[in-house]
Amino acid sequence: MSEQGSGHRLLVVDDDNDIRLMLAEQLSKAGYSVSTASNGQEMRRTLDREHADLIVLDLNLPREDGLALCRELRSRASTPVIMLTARSEPIDRVLGLEMGADDYLTKPFEPRELLARIRNVLRRTHSLPANLQAISGGVAQFSGWTLDLQKRHLIDPRGRVVVLSGAEFRLLRVFISHPNRVLTREQLVSLSTGRPYESQHRAIDLQVSRLRHKLGDDQAESALIKTVRNEGYVLAAAVSMK
Repeated sequence: MSEQGSGHRLLVVDDDNDIRLMLAEQLSKAGYSVSTASNGQEMRRTLDREHADLIVLDLNLPREDGLALCRELRSRASTPVIMLTARSEPIDRVLGLEMGADDYLTKPFEPRELLARIRNVLRRTHSLPANLQAISGGVAQFSGWTLDLQKRHLIDPRGRVVVLSGAEFRLLRVFISHPNRVLTREQLVSLSTGRPYESQHRAIDLQVSRLRHKLGDDQAESALIKTVRNEGYVLAAAVSMK
């Protein structure tokens, strides 16, 4: 049953031993190299000694929950994360995606469904052109603003910290990675979330609006993030990296 999973290494983090063993067996049969961990501490030890192309992360872990671990993973790397949970409330899905998860699956689930989602996330992650990859470290300065990509701090021209949600941070990171370049809605969604663009929802327009508000960008004529009719959005500013 080995297929295109060959060559990719996965890390499954779940405190349920039966689920870990079942997923390791099923994903190995699909051609993936699989490591497992039962908690955050084991996850860190595993990542310190080996690379992971994607992490399957349980939300309800002992001591450190999956949301906190997902936020930590996002602060240090762009490794895709698929979150598992026994809870089906919409707020859990929203929180998981806000913390940086690339997809979300509710237990109980069919292993085949998880396998399909892993393939989709990996395909989207590795299909982005090299010249559209977002930068992942350093400090960016633009129009008096400063974004620390390691600490995830946005500082306004007066030196005040502006709090960004996970989605806002990822979107701003995409814009500063490609200044003065028009980015389509499809590109913004792919680069900031790794998920496909759903044109009927137009959620990306709302996220851009919220980010503009955080940047004090309420006047269209002086906007840092400008709308390009029938094309997308552009960060109209020079960006310097340190």
